Amino acid sequence: SKTGDIVNKDVSLKGGLTATVYIDNVDVLELEEFLDGKFDDVLVRELSTVGKLNGFIIESGDVDDKKLKSVLEEKYGVFGSEDFSVEITGSSLGESFYKEMLKAILFAFLFMAFVVFVAFRSFIPSIAVIFAAILDLVITLAIVDLVGIRISTAGVAAFLLLLGYSIDTDVLLTTRMLKRKEGGLFERMIGGVKTGLTMTVTTIVALSVAFIFSNSLILKQMFLIILIGLFVDVISTYFMNAGILYWYSRRKDG
Repeated sequence: SKTGDIVNKDVSLKGGLTATVYIDNVDVLELEEFLDGKFDDVLVRELSTVGKLNGFIIESGDVDDKKLKSVLEEKYGVFGSEDFSVEITGSSLGESFYKEMLKAILFAFLFMAFVVFVAFRSFIPSIAVIFAAILDLVITLAIVDLVGIRISTAGVAAFLLLLGYSIDTDVLLTTRMLKRKEGGLFERMIGGVKTGLTMTVTTIVALSVAFIFSNSLILKQMFLIILIGLFVDVISTYFMNAGILYWYSRRKDG
């Protein structure tokens, strides 16, 4: 209802202008309010390195670059060519990127679902793995929308990576519980949970460090989406899928 799509797309997916301005000591919130009074659909983000503000990035879907530069120069003075750069993405090109990315996610999901059904050859465990992956993607997407993140092409790629990671933890748990026969069912489940959580926690630590120290806004968005998805994956895998598998195994064994 607010964005016209299931995600809030940035200019790389819907087309528009991205202007990078290198000016120190700028109040980004004040600048965004100033530009909101001049233009529609404007997003301002800080450009910094290890806590030091180097400038800002302006994204908009319907702003002329010359007019934007003129408005900024009224407020901050004349820019040199090294202080102001503009990148423009056509609307048709951005829409094409978006459609291709959605197709990539759909085909990746279908092929992963096929592999899961071939591997386990049992309806309930396979469906549980697929549902956990769907839950992972849907809840992560909802959280990303709620916090107002504008998804770029890199953000869509992050959802692809998250899909693979979600399937990985679910397959690990399902294999431990259904295909291994050492120990009791509960012991196998706990072993699978310990291994899966160890993988997830180490990934969360690594991505958190990368998110904090990375200077790239594209990488930060990818890391943040995957981090959100990893926390959701803990719930979908170990609070939903593990319970379904435990019930299925007890019922199957009679």
